[in-house]
Amino acid sequence: MIETHAHIYSDDYAQDRDAMLDRAWNAGIEQIWMPNCDHATIPGMMELAERFPGKCLPMIGLHPTYVKDDFETELTIIEEWLEKASFIAIGEIGMDLFWDKTFREQQEKAFLYQCKLARKHKLWIDIHSRSAFWETVKLIEEFGDPNLKGIFHCFTGTLDEANKAIELGFKLGIGGVATFKNGGLDKVIPFVDIEHLVLETDAPYLAPVPYRGKRNEVAYIDLVAQRVADLKQITKQEAIIATSENARKMLVKAS
Repeated sequence: MIETHAHIYSDDYAQDRDAMLDRAWNAGIEQIWMPNCDHATIPGMMELAERFPGKCLPMIGLHPTYVKDDFETELTIIEEWLEKASFIAIGEIGMDLFWDKTFREQQEKAFLYQCKLARKHKLWIDIHSRSAFWETVKLIEEFGDPNLKGIFHCFTGTLDEANKAIELGFKLGIGGVATFKNGGLDKVIPFVDIEHLVLETDAPYLAPVPYRGKRNEVAYIDLVAQRVADLKQITKQEAIIATSENARKMLVKAS
């Protein structure tokens, strides 16, 4: 399996990070893709990338909830890192209007600028979109580059929203919410071709049932794979093979 989105550098794992990673490898995890948040999360992320080359793969980007008045300084740091290290994607980036709309304008500017960075470096984007799906879509359409691709991480939207994301050329990142009784993805996943899906945990957040409400970890992606398989009426192994292949295709340099 390929874990396409996990914050394994998080302080939540300060006491048992190596044990958590051992559980992930033992569960059959081939790679863990690490999204960035801001300048403060880069050192821990890069340390893991160096310790586990080819297995822990970093992204670089400014998470929308970390966008403040000084966002341009953060973007400069991201550009500096892009010139001196390798990353698989620009992320996680996007729009978050769930808790606070104070920096909405700054979020929009940061997102569009990072889309430019993605195209400059021929990378895809990892999108965080909370209570802002159509606002994010509008920005992607405003950016207007059909070669801009990526993943709508932690997708929890409707079938109409899923189809729109797919129309734009994006994959849907499916995580623990798929296992929630009222998560809503039972009305989406059965009607979306599996070629558009990839698996994630968003660890340490959004742990799947039966761990909901507790600290999430990468090994729990097995539960997500099983849920996708159940909803698609295929075997878990078929779901793993298909979603892992979808993820591998993301690592091919964009045109």
